[in-house]
Amino acid sequence: MTHAAIDSMLLSSTDPERLHAWYAQGLAPEEDTKVESYRVLKFGPVYLMIDSRDDVGAANPEPGRLILNFHVEDARAAVERLDRLHTTWLAPLEDRDGSLFATAVDPDGNYVQLIQMSEEHRAAM
Repeated sequence: MTHAAIDSMLLSSTDPERLHAWYAQGLAPEEDTKVESYRVLKFGPVYLMIDSRDDVGAANPEPGRLILNFHVEDARAAVERLDRLHTTWLAPLEDRDGSLFATAVDPDGNYVQLIQMSEEHRAAM
């Protein structure tokens, strides 16, 4: 049996263009394309696909159920980019023993965690 791998995630919204703009401008994907009705953003080996659906509301009622973790090289710069987009922060940037963490709330209410791991924490993993 072969192992499964996460290749992509689908994030649906009542306003996919607004959501796309927030992720594209705030988190600087490697690729940003449009395929039919989908906005497709590539972050590392994972694709984030954004579309619209009739069965989702304007805001996520349980944002803690799934948190998107973005590992970034410069957490302070990422926070500054997201601040320019008037982002709400669930948890502001903090230093946790040399690693930096912050949790943003995207325009649909989803939690997005920024992580900049220290060299020591990477070595320990």
